[in-house]
Amino acid sequence: FLKGAQWADRLPLIVQARLAETFQRSGSFAGVGKPGEGLAIDYQIIVEVRSFEVRVNGGEHADVDLFVRILNDRNGEVRASKDFTAGAPVSGSGNAAYVRALDNAFGQAATNIVRWTDQTI
Repeated sequence: FLKGAQWADRLPLIVQARLAETFQRSGSFAGVGKPGEGLAIDYQIIVEVRSFEVRVNGGEHADVDLFVRILNDRNGEVRASKDFTAGAPVSGSGNAAYVRALDNAFGQAATNIVRWTDQTI
C-alpha cells in the first residue's frame, strides 16, 4: 500500500498496455495489439499477475511475478507457458522510489517475456 497513491487503471490493464508497448518497441513482431483492436492474430499472450509488490522486510525490494501463456489463436492450444520473476532494489525513499523500483522490475520481466516469445513462436 502506497500512502496517497492510486493506480491510473486496474493493474492487469496497466500490465497489458505496458507489455504491448514492449512488444511493439522490440521490432520483432509484425503486428501487436490489445483485445478489441480488430487485428487478425495468430497468437495471444495471456498474462496472470501473481505478484506486483514492494517488500519492506529485510531491505526494500520490488518484486514482479508474471505467469505467461502463448496461446495459438487458430486452434486454441497453449504453445508454451513460463513464469517470469524480476526484482529491483528500492533506491531512495517514498512513493516515487517505490514506483521506480516496480517500473524497473516490470521492465526486466517484460523484456524477458518478449525475448522468450520471439524464440518460442
